Amino acid sequence: MEAKKVSESFTTFTELVMPNDTNPMNNLMGGNLLKWMDVVSGICAGKHARKVAVTAAVDNVSFSRPIKIGDVVTIDAQVTRAFHSSMEIFIEVYKENIRTNSGKIKCNEAYYTFVALDDDGRPTPVPEIIPETDDERHRYERALRRRELRLILGGRMKPE
Repeated sequence: MEAKKVSESFTTFTELVMPNDTNPMNNLMGGNLLKWMDVVSGICAGKHARKVAVTAAVDNVSFSRPIKIGDVVTIDAQVTRAFHSSMEIFIEVYKENIRTNSGKIKCNEAYYTFVALDDDGRPTPVPEIIPETDDERHRYERALRRRELRLILGGRMKPE
């Protein structure tokens, strides 16, 4: 199986925040944002694996800035590292108020883990990832530690 560059599965999603997406404070509801993040990271994982990929874990979600009604949300997803059948996806969320020309402002980020499945619904191998930029290499190197922490916290690995 041939390794793939991070850029080959990079995925972007854009959505306008509408009234039915918000809470009584006119902020985007966290659950809606998590759903959008799950969708874009699932597409990213599927593009990398060329298989159906399902969510296995969500961690390190940070909600640092509110996203308001009328804001344009952009979500970028990229594979940071591939393991045997799983992939860690890094997601960044930006908001932009096109009426005020605010420019893109980073609001959130998270790491999702996806597992690729074969036609029988069993985990199946995925290609390795080739980091090219300094940021990609940094995330790639730290992904192993994040994975170990997920496994320890999930009770599937003992701490050293």
